[in-house]
Amino acid sequence: MRCDAPDELVVPYTRTMMGFLLFKPAPEKIVMIGLGGGSLPKYCRANIPEASVVVTEINPDVVALRDLFCVPPDDERFQVLCEDGACFVRNACNCVDVLLVDGFDLNGQSAQLCTQHFYDDCYRCLSPGGVVVINLAVEDPHLERSIVRIRRSFENVVVVESEDGTNRVAFAGKGTQMGLPFERLCARLGELEGHHAVGLRDTLHRIRYEQYLSHAVTS
Repeated sequence: MRCDAPDELVVPYTRTMMGFLLFKPAPEKIVMIGLGGGSLPKYCRANIPEASVVVTEINPDVVALRDLFCVPPDDERFQVLCEDGACFVRNACNCVDVLLVDGFDLNGQSAQLCTQHFYDDCYRCLSPGGVVVINLAVEDPHLERSIVRIRRSFENVVVVESEDGTNRVAFAGKGTQMGLPFERLCARLGELEGHHAVGLRDTLHRIRYEQYLSHAVTS
């Protein structure tokens, strides 16, 4: 975190995760699993004013550090809950526009956040046209298994590497937005770049490349 700009995204994978804006440019409800240093929720709160942001964090020690990382206090459109994100998603239904999943513990990705049931719950919690974005660690020995499970839950999935290649980010949607024509995404990019300096152009090109490879394999 930059102390002089705490809302800025400086970690590459967080910038890649903001690629959800290409598919859902004006979300009204954003839910994030995993607080950490709060980079993504801080950015969303500051730069997507029409959205409410709810963060779930299972570890109370992490929540206790929120002031150190300049995580803003709870208010009518920003809330940090100390609870299991998997349980939160299981109890939500058709109401989340964007779901950001970035839950890790000392052993890597939290076990309850990479099961088939969890990914099925992610699908059910999304509103029509909603998007889920899942951060996956490249060194995770179960990475490919997680991607297979995500594809079972969602018809349209794109997995791209972060800017520095240390993470893979899965984008999946409930509806047809993941299959928007490239020209439509480029037009949307032009509208977004003036407001979001998070490398959306590079993310779009990586998404386009992965979509091309997927089409080439299946055709």
